[in-house]
Amino acid sequence: MATVRRRTLKALAGLIVFIFFTSFVLNYSHIAVTTTWSPKQMVIELSENFKKLMTYSHRPCTCAHCLSQRGVSPWFDERFNWSMQPLLTAQNAVLEDDTYSWWLRLQREKRPSDLNDTVKMLFQVVPGHVDPLLEKKPWGCRRCAVVGNSGNLRESSYGSQIDNHDFVLRMNKAPTAGFEVDVGSKTTHHLLYPESFRELAENVSMVLVPFKTLDLEWVVSATTTGTISHTYVPVPAKIKVKKDRILIYHPAFIKYVFDSWLQGHGRYPSTGILSVIFSLHICDEVDLYGFGADSKGNWHHYWENNPSAGAFRKTGVHDGDFESVVTATLASINKIRIFKGR
Repeated sequence: MATVRRRTLKALAGLIVFIFFTSFVLNYSHIAVTTTWSPKQMVIELSENFKKLMTYSHRPCTCAHCLSQRGVSPWFDERFNWSMQPLLTAQNAVLEDDTYSWWLRLQREKRPSDLNDTVKMLFQVVPGHVDPLLEKKPWGCRRCAVVGNSGNLRESSYGSQIDNHDFVLRMNKAPTAGFEVDVGSKTTHHLLYPESFRELAENVSMVLVPFKTLDLEWVVSATTTGTISHTYVPVPAKIKVKKDRILIYHPAFIKYVFDSWLQGHGRYPSTGILSVIFSLHICDEVDLYGFGADSKGNWHHYWENNPSAGAFRKTGVHDGDFESVVTATLASINKIRIFKGR
């Protein structure tokens, strides 16, 4: 024990000497030209540098502003659960009873298969560990763009700006081909469910958002036998996504978004808000594009002309208005930025 203490004291003393010497060299070279060096000034500089070092060591990233920084907003701190894991793995696949019961009710599956058996089959096919790229590092600054599907992206010219992010998250059937100037061409992670599936480029990771047990079974089938071709609508029997590029959104994380962030509004969260809260847990800075209505108040997709645009807001499944309040509040406390387009 005494040896450990002596080593700790030596390390601390060495750190202080290093800071003092660095401060001396930098400050003396700056002020010697104009004034005489002052020991008092050096002590003040040493104190300030030490404070900066201690502050930096407790920051969750190296960005100018880290969105997961505690103590900035009580509203955010009440909702953001640092321990929640966004992705399902072989190590965290056991659901609490209340979470499992809630999840089963989302799409009212009548005779669901046993979840444990399904998960075992799932992780025999796809990786049962978290994608290392998604693990946040305290010395990094991961900038992420979450690209929604709103018509306000038309004529926005956000493409190059979006592609300049480290991660670009898209969702559901959103295309990029033909819309690159406004929506960009880069995608690192694409969130979807069986009924909203679209083929992805080889370098894109698919993040399945499971709303029912059948969705997990579909992943197994679609990458092997191709026996499942219908859920409540026709779905692709086979997909070309590489198995090691398939990630699974955690059902418990869906409930966390519903309980903590949506406060029970709607029946369950939309893929849009699920993507936003997902990004808060894997990114250091988050920019939102393609969310909300266009400048004329229409809610529609940028790739289609929909005469009944906006009808989905009142389906009773998702509460689009409350989800907009959540994202607007996040922007108002500088946790995210929202680019509203046209």
